[in-house]
Amino acid sequence: MSYNQGNYYRPSTFGGFQFFPPVIKGLLITNTAIFILMWFFSAFHFNGVSFHMVLTTVFGLMPFGEGFYPWQLITYQFLHADFWHLFFNMVFGLWMFGMEVEHVWGAKKFLIYYLSCGVVAGLSQLILSPIFEPALGPTIGASGAIYGVMIAFAAMFPDRYIFLYFLIPVKVKYFVIILIVFGVMSVGGQGNVANLAHLGGAVAGYLYILYDRRQLTRGRNRGTFQSSMSSAPWSRPTTSAGDVVDAKVFDINDAKSFEPKEKPADAQKRIDEILDKISRSGYQSLSEEEKKILFEASKRMN
Repeated sequence: MSYNQGNYYRPSTFGGFQFFPPVIKGLLITNTAIFILMWFFSAFHFNGVSFHMVLTTVFGLMPFGEGFYPWQLITYQFLHADFWHLFFNMVFGLWMFGMEVEHVWGAKKFLIYYLSCGVVAGLSQLILSPIFEPALGPTIGASGAIYGVMIAFAAMFPDRYIFLYFLIPVKVKYFVIILIVFGVMSVGGQGNVANLAHLGGAVAGYLYILYDRRQLTRGRNRGTFQSSMSSAPWSRPTTSAGDVVDAKVFDINDAKSFEPKEKPADAQKRIDEILDKISRSGYQSLSEEEKKILFEASKRMN
């Protein structure tokens, strides 16, 4: 599965757009390191029980009354059953869909979103599993958080194409809908897939995006400016593949190169006007001065 990078604006790959942004890089390294450690401990036993199973029971998501601890809502997201479970979650999930989401939102917001979707996914599994598909063992894996990331990507770039099996083109918005439908249809079926966790992560992501969009439409005051900055590209009209625009990359260390001469209220009004212009006409419609104003304002907020 791959995707086409047309139909949207993109910053330059070198300098303005990291191939592995910091949060995704950290998650990739952490998940891989934990998987290697778990594989190493599988060779050891404690009172006749594999030490790997002991760690999975302690840090995996156990059902209520069967060994559940609150920290498991976070730790279960970093455990994976086998190499392919880890590979598809991290490469065809987190990296492929999350790279651009993190660049648009920033590291802090993306990390909070990712972990929150995973927590809600875990709660969905704990609460709904006894009703629809009783779990006999621990739930592990980042799939619930990954579904949240895919929802965010689909909200930002709904008309981007996913190439299933590298051959079949499907728009992201339809791809995600298909996944959700299959997930709902699979609830209660036989197998070891935590469908309720997947759906919980997707619902958490969708609700967050609705909230973030509402904050944008209710006005951009100082308290909601950062959220509005992150949300603005979602309402931007998509462009044709031939209209892809490379954004200018400004020196991130040149923090003093832009000192607004306007009063704070006037500067905020100017920023709001720029964001409205993006919503109406797209990022490519901005002048170089407007791009720099937006960049510097975002940098001061982070």
